[in-house]
Amino acid sequence: MTDNLTPPPGTIIVFSDIWCSFAHVAVHRLHAARSALGLENEVTLDHRAFPLELLNRAPSPRSGTDSEVGRIASLEPNAGWQLWQAPDWLYPSTTLPALEAVQAAKEQGPRASEQLDLALRKAFWAESRCIANRTVILEAAASADGVDPDHIAAALDDGRARRSLSEQAAVSATDRVNCSPHLFLPDGSDHANPGIDVAWSGDYGTGWPVISSDDPKAYEDLVRRAAA
Repeated sequence: MTDNLTPPPGTIIVFSDIWCSFAHVAVHRLHAARSALGLENEVTLDHRAFPLELLNRAPSPRSGTDSEVGRIASLEPNAGWQLWQAPDWLYPSTTLPALEAVQAAKEQGPRASEQLDLALRKAFWAESRCIANRTVILEAAASADGVDPDHIAAALDDGRARRSLSEQAAVSATDRVNCSPHLFLPDGSDHANPGIDVAWSGDYGTGWPVISSDDPKAYEDLVRRAAA
């Protein structure tokens, strides 16, 4: 089981879903903070799935994503955003194959998993691509540094990472993991949606997020602590 949530020194466990806008911000900030601090060789990200569609027992609606983009994108414009531009029928109904691919990439090393995760987030948020589609996933893999797309294709064919995905989903359903994103550090601390305080005006999909505070520098502290 993947229920050990205290990683070794130099690792940050990141529970998230790819179509979560707050996770898109968090992952962008983690990479940016690590680079700014010169700790790219000292800190790695262990991506684990927080599959919203399983926890909510339904796919994430496009209306919810669209209601978030305008507000959340303003927090980190450089992460890459746009309102959904492809036809409605191409909006993904699932992220499970993409999440599975990120786990499969770990066989090629943690950096491969990180890079595929980034490529899939870019494909969805910045390019309006259907990341439920096998071809899109493999094209993202081909674009990611250090990722062998043939390996990802084989892993999707034989399902070798599916058990890990299922185990992570089971942990996500417990009270140990609160949301996407939720970070776990080597010092035993955990941080749900770090740096951001948010509430909602109206219901999800018809209302919008209200950000009461945002501290991007929180991520530099988290990366430093992981490296210590």
